[in-house]
Amino acid sequence: MTIKIIADSACDLPKSFFDQNHVELIPLKVLFGETEYEDMVTIDSKTVYDAMREGQVVKTSQASPNYMKELFTEIAKKEETAIYIAFSSELSGTYQTAVLMQNEVLEEFPTLNLTIIDSKCASLGLGLVVKHAAELAENGASKEELLEAISYDCAHVEHVFTVDNLDYLARGGRVSKASAFVGGLLNIKPLLHMEDGKLIPLEKIRGRKKVLRRMLEVMKERNGFSTVNQRVGISHGDDDVTAIALQELIQEESISISNFTIHTIGSAVGAHAGPGTIALFFLNQNKA
Repeated sequence: MTIKIIADSACDLPKSFFDQNHVELIPLKVLFGETEYEDMVTIDSKTVYDAMREGQVVKTSQASPNYMKELFTEIAKKEETAIYIAFSSELSGTYQTAVLMQNEVLEEFPTLNLTIIDSKCASLGLGLVVKHAAELAENGASKEELLEAISYDCAHVEHVFTVDNLDYLARGGRVSKASAFVGGLLNIKPLLHMEDGKLIPLEKIRGRKKVLRRMLEVMKERNGFSTVNQRVGISHGDDDVTAIALQELIQEESISISNFTIHTIGSAVGAHAGPGTIALFFLNQNKA
């Protein structure tokens, strides 16, 4: 029996991926105006980015506990084996809620065969892990093989990104409002990465083109161009032109890298990063 893979909408893969690969989607919540939406289900990221450009404040919340409990109960009743690869627990309470719902279902269905993984990943960093897991599951990998591969990928996927406007990070407490103001005046763009599931500032660079070049350099420094069969993800905040430009820079550096996944950052992650965000994901090492 094929292992069921579950992922939440913070992986920033398109809805078509879930439908075509039989991966179960858990949507995070997006709130603006007086309405609450389900990311990727009842709202699209373009709508959110347009609202943000107009000055609307967009908020997010974790996935619905009831939705999770119903899904986990269905898995138990069908006697399926499942793995949920969750958004970093450092950025959302979704993982913790999933564990609580799993425990509730186990009280009624003690044979529930579900493993929940705190990926410590986000956006297409998480998406690359989910894609690989779905491929392995489709090819008949055992649960043990899947868990080993997922654990390895989560530990070795790099997240490097920049935002176009520091104000959105300031609203979320990632940078000070004073820094955001100065950054806007001086065209300073922050370069950030992730450590143990947390967003960590890396450098401040003046100018958009220099940031992209520096992202390329960081990829070199972290073994991204030496990794065999490299898988690269590029996500963007409604800026596919820059995303393609970054892909072309990478391919100019190495024609051997051809496995790219490019997609818009979804509503849940994009509400905090903002329009114009560019994020690069790659493996710093492949398992032999």
